[in-house]
Amino acid sequence: MITSELPVLQDSTNETTAHSDAGSELEETEVKGKRKRGRPGRPPSTNKKPRKSPGEKSRIEAGVRGTGRGRANGHPQQNGEGEPVTLFEVVKLGKSAMQSVVDDWIESYKQDRDIALLDLINFFIQCSGCRGTVRIEMFRNMQNAEIIRKMTEEFDEDSGDYPLTMPGPQWKKFRSNFCEFIGVLIRQCQYSIIYDEYMMDTVISLLTGLSDSQVRAFRHTSTLAAMKLMTALVNVALNLSIHQDNTQRQYEAERNKMIGKRANERLELLLQKRKELQENQDEIENMMNSIFKGIFVHRYRDAIAEIRAICIEEIGVWMKMYSDAFLNDSYLKYVGWTLHDRQGEVRLKCLKALQSLYTNRELFPKLELFTNRFKDRIVSMTLDKEYDVAVEAIRLVTLILHGSEEALSNEDCENVYHLVYSAHRPVAVAAGEFLHKKLFSRHDPQAEEALAKRRGRNSPNGNLIRMLVLFFLESELHEHAAYLVDSLWESSQELLKDWECMTELLLEEPVQGEEAMSDRQESALIELMVCTIRQAAEAHPPVGRGTGKRVLTAKERKTQIDDRNKLTEHFIITLPMLLSKYSADAEKVANLLQIPQYFDLEIYSTGRMEKHLDALLKQIKFVVEKHVESDVLEACSKTYSILCSEEYTIQNRVDIARSQLIDEFVDRFNHSVEDLLQEGEEADDDDIYNVLSTLKRLTSFHNAHDLTKWDLFGNCYRLLKTGIEHGAMPEQIVVQALQCSHYSILWQLVKITDGSPSKYYNDYGDIIKETLSKTRQIDKIQCAKTLILSLQQLFNELVQEQGPNLDRTSAHVSGIKELARRFALTFGLDQIKTREAVATLHKDGIEFAFKYQNQKGQEYPPPNLAFLEVLSEFSSKLLRQDKKTVHSYLEKFLTEQMMERREDVWLPLISYRNSLVTGGEDDRMSVNSGSSSSKTSSVRNKKGRPPLHKKRVEDESLDNTWLNRTDTMIQTPGPLPAPQLTSTVLRENSRPMGEQIQEPESEHGSEPDFLHNPQMQISWLGQPKLEDLNRKDRTGMNYMKVRTGVRHAVRGLMEEDAEPIFEDVMMSSRSQLEDMNEEFEDTMVIDLPPSRNRRERAELRPDFFDSAAIIEDDSGFGMPMF
Repeated sequence: MITSELPVLQDSTNETTAHSDAGSELEETEVKGKRKRGRPGRPPSTNKKPRKSPGEKSRIEAGVRGTGRGRANGHPQQNGEGEPVTLFEVVKLGKSAMQSVVDDWIESYKQDRDIALLDLINFFIQCSGCRGTVRIEMFRNMQNAEIIRKMTEEFDEDSGDYPLTMPGPQWKKFRSNFCEFIGVLIRQCQYSIIYDEYMMDTVISLLTGLSDSQVRAFRHTSTLAAMKLMTALVNVALNLSIHQDNTQRQYEAERNKMIGKRANERLELLLQKRKELQENQDEIENMMNSIFKGIFVHRYRDAIAEIRAICIEEIGVWMKMYSDAFLNDSYLKYVGWTLHDRQGEVRLKCLKALQSLYTNRELFPKLELFTNRFKDRIVSMTLDKEYDVAVEAIRLVTLILHGSEEALSNEDCENVYHLVYSAHRPVAVAAGEFLHKKLFSRHDPQAEEALAKRRGRNSPNGNLIRMLVLFFLESELHEHAAYLVDSLWESSQELLKDWECMTELLLEEPVQGEEAMSDRQESALIELMVCTIRQAAEAHPPVGRGTGKRVLTAKERKTQIDDRNKLTEHFIITLPMLLSKYSADAEKVANLLQIPQYFDLEIYSTGRMEKHLDALLKQIKFVVEKHVESDVLEACSKTYSILCSEEYTIQNRVDIARSQLIDEFVDRFNHSVEDLLQEGEEADDDDIYNVLSTLKRLTSFHNAHDLTKWDLFGNCYRLLKTGIEHGAMPEQIVVQALQCSHYSILWQLVKITDGSPSKYYNDYGDIIKETLSKTRQIDKIQCAKTLILSLQQLFNELVQEQGPNLDRTSAHVSGIKELARRFALTFGLDQIKTREAVATLHKDGIEFAFKYQNQKGQEYPPPNLAFLEVLSEFSSKLLRQDKKTVHSYLEKFLTEQMMERREDVWLPLISYRNSLVTGGEDDRMSVNSGSSSSKTSSVRNKKGRPPLHKKRVEDESLDNTWLNRTDTMIQTPGPLPAPQLTSTVLRENSRPMGEQIQEPESEHGSEPDFLHNPQMQISWLGQPKLEDLNRKDRTGMNYMKVRTGVRHAVRGLMEEDAEPIFEDVMMSSRSQLEDMNEEFEDTMVIDLPPSRNRRERAELRPDFFDSAAIIEDDSGFGMPMF
């Protein structure tokens, strides 16, 4: 029986988890007993009658086949024929159907159950990554605790990986096969073998012992196996319950027959069947009780988050599968307690488990007490720091609302409402679905059917749109209308696309008994309507939501086209009427004039709707004449610009209307200017207003339209000259005249320039160079990053224009290289001062060149490889030892195939490598690639050699570079934060061959901190020690004195470690060293990354998840729950 064999390791310390209390231990628990079936909803009783121990059963003596078979840490041991002979190997390969594998094992069990069980035991041991194999002598003579202790010694201490944690698709498939094998095993054994008092006793006893091990691999693997075993047993128990109910009904039906018609033999058979089913049910309940109390109760609060997540996920399955037995407060409390878990993945499993329960409305009565107890916690999780958890919490709250509106208070709902304005789109969309369920769902079928026959403002959406407007106004976040629309887009599209209803609410007078919309409500409705139009036409979220435009599917593209046609056909007719009604309101008009940019303008011609175009142009003209607000005038100007697009046939009609409008205002402007200048100081307010109002209109149009043929510059110049000479010109007129003149000059420049940059360089070169000089003085590293970033942007633009196969001899490529050469000259001749900046520049350039792989395969060059030819222009600015370091960093991105390629497309790589390999006199050598740039580069390299005295410094510091040091580095304050750059070139963690490694949560001093915190940006090449200037002071600064025994060397970006720890900065002055030496003993704190052994110890820290004291929050969580 399980009691005698059940291992509870005596040396199990608090490094796993402490057992909760004596009542939850598995001591003296048996698997077999005769009792009546317990009431549904209560944990199975442990009061079972004892039965024979598996140790008392007969065992097969030594010499049996299969002894010593196994697989050691993923390496199969095979028989003479070379075929895998263990369950682990078969399941791992996954080539056979799992049912066939299980059937073979059952057949083996029937022939020799000890050997079959031994294979099953070794299966669980080997699935944990253990090298050891349980032999028949151990199985016969040793207790489980001794076997597990022996297997613990067989673990590979050099590797912390085991099958369940190994990366790659093969091991992911293994996990699936592992779980499937356990489920199929129980399903195939459910009618006989699991009741033989031997197989299940042995397996449960083994898994219980393994789950209590200090070894993480044992605990993790055995917990997963036990939970899947429990799930399979729950399914068996459910089937038994169903058979019992059916048998009972048959028995009652037969017994209720008349005495003459009863079949006594059938009654006896049914009675015997019912008895057998009850015994089997008791047996299964006993097994489940053993697993639940022996494994789940301890492992649901394990120190390892993944183990806790497994337990919570499976208990959710049990409660959903067999709700009569498990959906009660005795089991729900474990999920409720774990809602407070410190790890997001565990909280996520809790929420998903609860979602599967709340989806079934029939289960709500059983969840009522749990909802009341943990509702506040669930609502608070909508603000969880993990976005995935917050999204699932909102969905769970939505399910609770759907099942019972009374379960949530108004305050609870308001806590979710405001999340529709969240910048994180999944959170906002989930909150939008909650808002839709709460405010916009119709619950009266009869009223809905009656309203469905109505259209427009009297349609079902009429009142809902009013409610949406009121919600928007009450939220007092009017500038976020686009966010609100986007949040509701997936759940309320039918409502948000009902533009007919919206325009009727705006245009028609309210019917009798209907309350009219206020001016504020009308403004809000127009703003929301414009946002829905934008969302439908562009089919992507607003700015700030999402990471960019994604490619639409064919179905989404069709929906976008249909929506755009629908809104165009509707607003072509209604927009002129809306402008006419609200022409006096600047805010409303400015919003309404945004609509034409989303039109399919071809419909004006194809639908023969030119009269509506004339009506629109007429209304826009009225608006321009009536308003001088810049927002309104800019909206009108933009609308004319869109309608005048040459690709549409309506362009001529719109151009004529625009020209007539400009003619009228130019004529008015000229007359008003003459009047103003003639009046001079005697000009009254009307003269000033006439000039200012017409000039504002013309300036707004001049921004988007070429009005040079009207020669506005002449009169603007006269106004400015008069203001300078006499000083009486109003300031507003001066500002508008300057702006209009500015636009006139820009339009003239567009006409006379051919895009050549030489003119601008000659005129503004000194300004540019002085700006670069000042920038370099502020922060050399940030200046270098800016230079390489600008070159990357130019390179990207060129690739977009010409494609990835650039002509390296073209003028465009030569222009970028010439710019790089000029940038290189700005670093000057002092290579010591610019050493770190130049090195950082090369590092960013190399990462950019290998940022993407060629889609054709690795034998083809990366798309950005040609950028290395641009980067070669900066090689002459590297110190000789830095060239070697940069070359080593470059080789990390190269494969053997890349190093051997000599085709023309690989010449940029060859050229750049040679520029790094050569040094001293060899710097003049270059690859003869046929381009003139290579020759000029060699000449520049010769000129760029450092002076002799600096060369000596380099030679002396060659062996003391940061990469070669093993002493502990000191972290000192870095430069002041520089303004963050905005660019289309995104920084990514480049890795050779496109390798992507998921990094753990960032720690202090980690690479993410280095990339985003200017004060953490340090030399990736190393900290050059000061030469012989003060060797004595430097020797006295003994780093090893601070942390004796520290063996972990700080590694840089050039090393193979994927997660470097940066704890060093460049020290550029003697005073810094002296100041640090004085305070070193008292203030120095070094944060070293934990070693593998330290990580393991941290993972086995004491239990922190006691159900009596996990979370002691203000809600009194520490008090008894039920």
